[in-house]
Amino acid sequence: MTTQKARIATIWLDGCSGCHMSFLDIDERLLALAKVADLVYSPLVDHKKFPEDVAVTLVEGSVSSTEDLEKIKHVRAHSKFIVSMGDCAVTGNVPSMRNPLGVDVILRRAYLEEGLENPQIPSLVVPKLLPLVKPVHAVVKVDVYVPGCPPHAETLFYVVSELLAGRLPDLTKMTRFGV
Repeated sequence: MTTQKARIATIWLDGCSGCHMSFLDIDERLLALAKVADLVYSPLVDHKKFPEDVAVTLVEGSVSSTEDLEKIKHVRAHSKFIVSMGDCAVTGNVPSMRNPLGVDVILRRAYLEEGLENPQIPSLVVPKLLPLVKPVHAVVKVDVYVPGCPPHAETLFYVVSELLAGRLPDLTKMTRFGV
């Protein structure tokens, strides 16, 4: 009789992919994780639809657009544990630097200024920006916060391993802000 493996996922909202690179820096320990869990959704794999019944989802990035908002709500509904992975997910970090300026100023600067050949603010394909960039916990319940820009691979491995073992990780000696 075989037992079903746990299902883990990663998602990428508004961030730089540095947190996903740290996750990959787990290196050969990814094989240890693969013995107990299947990576069922991620920018690192080709699955297009977020599955149901995910044990652990690592979330990189802040919630900056209507697409991010819809995605994180869907992910929360189908994940046992949500991990805010990195400073953008935990605090809003760099993406939230646009908050004091407002969406209109940002869009004008990006799409109408600087002598562009065909200046226009996109209304199709590009997701609509939210009025304010928010950290993940401002939108959905977060179970574990892993600060860092990016967080250390060792910390990510520890968090995922602990959650898969049924324990909430104690990060008091592994992370701190400003590192």
